[in-house]
Amino acid sequence: MPNEIILIAAVTVDGFIARHKKEKIQWSQDLFLFKRQTMGYPIIMGSNTHETLAMELKGRDMIVVHRDDDPKTILGRINKSRCFVIGGGRTNSRFSSFLTHLYITPHPLVFGKGVPLFASGTPELKLYFQKLVPVSLENGIYQFQYTVDP
Repeated sequence: MPNEIILIAAVTVDGFIARHKKEKIQWSQDLFLFKRQTMGYPIIMGSNTHETLAMELKGRDMIVVHRDDDPKTILGRINKSRCFVIGGGRTNSRFSSFLTHLYITPHPLVFGKGVPLFASGTPELKLYFQKLVPVSLENGIYQFQYTVDP
């Protein structure tokens, strides 16, 4: 199992990762940072997220999980020191008890409804601020990096 299990997500200021589960995300401005941070590491995603990708994510092992898959078993098969969980909301929730870090990039958008970062009923996580990474200074977009209280 990896030492670092990092949830990485672009979100709206009201906490949504997409307008609907089939949306092909084009509003995110942090793709260059996502690529740099995830390159060479396994990425875990739900099947809906996989279907919305415009292309395969080269240089990363893509692990597509389904609702019957066991998160602990999936993580136990990973031989790298770090992996990333990239959504959707239900997948984020299913892996929430294993997360060691969250890398969250709020964008200046409000959807009002959509796919939340975590599905309802997700256990509470206590986070500790670690680092602020500039994404787009002109638009006031930064990635907030947190560690998760074990």
